[in-house]
Amino acid sequence: MKDDYSLIVFDMDGVLVDINSSWYYVHKKFGVDSSTNFNNYLNKEIDYTEFMRRDIQLWGKCHITDIQNILNDVPLMKGSKETVQELKNKGFMLAILSAGIFSLAERVNNELNFDYVFANQLCTDENDFLTGEGIAMVNLMSKDATFKKLIEIANVTADQCVSIGDSQFDIPIFKLVGLSIAFNTSDEITKQAADKSVEAKDLRAILPLLD
Repeated sequence: MKDDYSLIVFDMDGVLVDINSSWYYVHKKFGVDSSTNFNNYLNKEIDYTEFMRRDIQLWGKCHITDIQNILNDVPLMKGSKETVQELKNKGFMLAILSAGIFSLAERVNNELNFDYVFANQLCTDENDFLTGEGIAMVNLMSKDATFKKLIEIANVTADQCVSIGDSQFDIPIFKLVGLSIAFNTSDEITKQAADKSVEAKDLRAILPLLD
């Protein structure tokens, strides 16, 4: 199967790390509620950049290290280190493509060493305080747009890619790739959209599907 696929694209939240949402994780630490913002975005009343802006502004004036320190507590998914190392040993290129927070994706990348990382960035001023703005690199409801940029940069075709995700927001990528794997999700729609499904909450469970 290695000859069939070149690039494996991982969602981050719920796949590489053992939390459902890095945004929600920070909101919870600050004791704020983003449900209205989220519903406004899902209902297409605001675009993704505005959704990010409203979420970030809920945190008030804080330093980027405050966010990094919060996200440093996020645990890696069980088996992630072994899985990434095994896939690298087999010669796969690896990418993180997440609508989560780049600060967490950066930390995960520092620990696991991916070839490509796409996630959403928090803007800071000259003193590294949050400005309340963000840079939307991955739109939650159209992650396939970033995926198309990724494969152009990596110089591969969509059918040479494997996508691993855990939610309906990964389905647009599932529809494009050669192999899609739903990982540790209770969402039946996501499972049905994927070629394969893994129930175990251990990333090593994907390895037999890639032999």
